[in-house]
Amino acid sequence: MVNSNHRTQPPISGDQTVDVERYRQLSPVWRAIMAAATVVAILLAVNQIFNLGFLVGTVMQEMRYLYLIAGLMLAMVYITFPATRRSSRTSVAWYDVLIVLVIAGVFGYYAWHAERIVLEAWEYAAPATGVWLALVTWAIVLEAGRRAGGWPIFVIVLVLSLYPLYADRVPDVVAGVSMGLQDAAMFHVMSEESLFGIPMQAFALLVFGFLLFGVALQFTGAGAFFIDFAFALLGRYRGGPAKVAIFSSGLMGSMSGGPVTNVLTTGPLSIPAMRRTGFSRQHAAGIEACASTGGVLMPPIMGATAFVMASFLGVSYVTVAIAAIIPSVLYFFGLFMQIDAYAARNKLHGLPQAELPAVGRVFREGWYFIAVFVLLIWLLIWLQREATAPFLATALLLIINQFSSHRMDWQKFLRMLAAMGQIMAELAGILAAIGLIVGALSVTGMAGTLTNDLVYLAGDNVLILLIMGALTSFVLGIGMTVTAAYIFLAIVLAPALEASGLNAIASHMFIMYWGMLSFITPPVALAAFAAASVAKVSPMRAGLQAMKLGAIIYFIPFFFVFNPALLMQAGPAEVLTVLATALLGVALVSAALQGYLLGVGNLGEHFSGAVARVLVFAGGLLMATPGGGMLDLSHRSLMLTAVVLVVAGSVLAILRRPGEQQAPPSS
Repeated sequence: MVNSNHRTQPPISGDQTVDVERYRQLSPVWRAIMAAATVVAILLAVNQIFNLGFLVGTVMQEMRYLYLIAGLMLAMVYITFPATRRSSRTSVAWYDVLIVLVIAGVFGYYAWHAERIVLEAWEYAAPATGVWLALVTWAIVLEAGRRAGGWPIFVIVLVLSLYPLYADRVPDVVAGVSMGLQDAAMFHVMSEESLFGIPMQAFALLVFGFLLFGVALQFTGAGAFFIDFAFALLGRYRGGPAKVAIFSSGLMGSMSGGPVTNVLTTGPLSIPAMRRTGFSRQHAAGIEACASTGGVLMPPIMGATAFVMASFLGVSYVTVAIAAIIPSVLYFFGLFMQIDAYAARNKLHGLPQAELPAVGRVFREGWYFIAVFVLLIWLLIWLQREATAPFLATALLLIINQFSSHRMDWQKFLRMLAAMGQIMAELAGILAAIGLIVGALSVTGMAGTLTNDLVYLAGDNVLILLIMGALTSFVLGIGMTVTAAYIFLAIVLAPALEASGLNAIASHMFIMYWGMLSFITPPVALAAFAAASVAKVSPMRAGLQAMKLGAIIYFIPFFFVFNPALLMQAGPAEVLTVLATALLGVALVSAALQGYLLGVGNLGEHFSGAVARVLVFAGGLLMATPGGGMLDLSHRSLMLTAVVLVVAGSVLAILRRPGEQQAPPSS
């Protein structure tokens, strides 16, 4: 029987790496303080998002709400994260307590004067007290960003947030309007375009509820349910444990939004199971890394980046989630087909039925998780209540959970509240810091300058601009979180892509996808390295294997930019056509990468096998590439060329192994 004891990991943000040493192991008193602060934050959010008006008949001014939420989150950052690795992990240092008190005073001042800040335009002419407090706030946010996001975030934000001070003393190609230190501080803290710009607004008004929902799911036993359900459905088929990893990690990733979290949550179960059925250590690690990374791209919950994207685009979150359906399906389908081909070629079987849980029993014990997801999707899509949906789904989940076998006691409930506070504080700390970049580029006019320069450098060649954007997104994804890299590129690169005539949603999805690739691509493949630690294999070998298994994700962003029908930005007939050809093409590419094609069998070894695989790979790539759109090629011409190449590769593979059994084993 599959072990269903679910081990709750340290809470982490939607796209941040796991490092247990980064978190303080809080004492009961500080856990209670974190839980109380979390409750206050939840009450503030519920009051604002549901327009309750604190029972006094008026809704709180938005800037006052943002000041209060930001103050609470920043205070929790300093409680959760020690200043250095050598700092105590069991007690909150005196200087952190002092900083928390300063935050309370500073943000209390802002909240009290919120109406004056807006009406009197303090971002340009604040009183002396406001100016000095803005400078203090700037420093507090920078340090919070360092603790929550690491040194790369700190360095990048520090350099770019100070950009208004030296914007007129840099080369003309990156020059902008300059201002003094005090003026820059006022704009960063008092305006609605910097610290309290799109990133923080998206967090406080949209992301907040989904973070609560994700943590509640994990504490109520959803992780164990999804893993057991996947084993019950797929465990007995060839390569079963690997297919389980796709299913369970995909679902876990959809709700938690953290690739490395998913690896450390589902990996300890899926990786040993894969090893038992014959998968090598690097294959098991690569599969888990790819599945966990892909979960972040899968609706209905795609992590914080999707909500920020919706805010940048000025569309509903549902629009972004619907656009992400086909790309995520293609990614997981490609991973599934590679696993199936690898298992067939190496004659790997599933787990014995006696060791697997029964579908009926698993469903009876966790049916309410599916019911809650159905409610969430209904609220999101049909009622379009994006901000309130996760709160209602979380409430239903917690109510039903009290009548289940995973019923929480008071101590577990407090741990859940503290975990909610930690995950919210970490993400808020990062987004607050990244907001300073947004403000600096906005106030200096640099965003428009960079956009024009990129378009000029690429000339009329959109493909060159896309390649430049892909490389930039990938590099930033190495040094920053996906959300941070996306926000920066949404300001600088996305407008350039749109100015070249590309679809707006496709442009933003393109940079998000390429920012995600650093999780499975060496030299810094964080998800693969985490899986390698579980599988006890070389991190680089796991990274290279993950890169091969997730190969299709390197092409998918180009596909949906070429033809946004893959993002459902077209009529039904066009969408169905590109989906059908893309699925077939992805299956062929997967077969070529693993050297096994359904209906043909092994594609061979040595030179002839390599040629056959190249032909099938090229044919699959052409088949998956959507015609129409920005490509001056029809669906028919691409398909015919693809068929010729695949047939040639298949015939070569068959002719080079006379007498060999060609029919593959059934799946």
